[in-house]
Amino acid sequence: MTQVRVDLYSDTITKPTPAMRQFMCQADVGNEQEREDPTVNRLVEMVCELLGKEDAIYLPSGTMCNQIAFRVHCRQGDEIIMDETAHPIHSEAGGVAALSGAMIRTVRGDRGIFTGDQVEAALRDPTDNHSPRSRLVSIEQTTNLGGGAVWPLETVREVCEVAHNHSLATHMDGARLLNAVVASGVPAREYAKTLDSVWIDFSKGLGAPVGAVLAGSREFVREAWRFKHQFGGAMRQAGIIAAACVYALEHHVDRLQEDHDNARLLANGLSSIDGITVEPVETNIVFFDIAGLGITAAEFCNRLLQKGVRMIPVASTRIRAVTHLDVDKDGITFAVDAAHDCVRAL
Repeated sequence: MTQVRVDLYSDTITKPTPAMRQFMCQADVGNEQEREDPTVNRLVEMVCELLGKEDAIYLPSGTMCNQIAFRVHCRQGDEIIMDETAHPIHSEAGGVAALSGAMIRTVRGDRGIFTGDQVEAALRDPTDNHSPRSRLVSIEQTTNLGGGAVWPLETVREVCEVAHNHSLATHMDGARLLNAVVASGVPAREYAKTLDSVWIDFSKGLGAPVGAVLAGSREFVREAWRFKHQFGGAMRQAGIIAAACVYALEHHVDRLQEDHDNARLLANGLSSIDGITVEPVETNIVFFDIAGLGITAAEFCNRLLQKGVRMIPVASTRIRAVTHLDVDKDGITFAVDAAHDCVRAL
């Protein structure tokens, strides 16, 4: 089996740094389920300050953040408006239907970003008893299948204004929110200001091994705790893993710019190859199409893997690569050289 030298499969495959591991070992712990874990409590306070929210809750995963938020905001038969490429549609095992009994109404945004006018057009007539009830608008920052695109602040506010004018709640899947913050220069609390719920993930570019924090009003978080128990997300001495998230917030946010720079370096290298078309790059996600090479994305990824580079095929000729803290500039150069070798071999 070929050893993977440069793994661009996802930013979820990062390993804790030695300093992060040491910080985890020294964490103060307690019963998280009773809110007695001092490290978890510290993390929650940090996220509340970062996002400008009243309260927050530490959860095992970003998917659980989404599903708990949907469960709090919605009732059975309600409808959630989101982009057709959104993570809950494609990568959360039908959780919206299974856990909340809600429906999803999709809109077709530009690289995963839609407008207030599109929300307005998607709204159901609340007096029509034949239709589901529009209850929630959910946005994804940055957009995953949209290629890591950053929602402009004014668009976030516009969408939230339309939603609130029609008594809908608003939610942000902030899996890579801090990538957007670093790329745009807009503070996280400004993005979060008009949202009723928002979460950030620590197991992607921030490099922690596990965990996400969901934030909102005190009442929202009180309800979220109930569903955390119901969905099996309550923990005990969770400070050991929460410490990694604390460390990430203190040391790994600014360095996300390195991932963005490496993504552009990768994109530039790939775009120099005849037969490859690279989509616009804003943060740490690179999508490219190899239709011009005459082989499938799966075959091309397999050829790259034989040379020690891992990427993921997402369609017949479309491939995704994600930069992160475990891949440096030399690794990107190695990956580009491997792509050139694969094409020459064709």
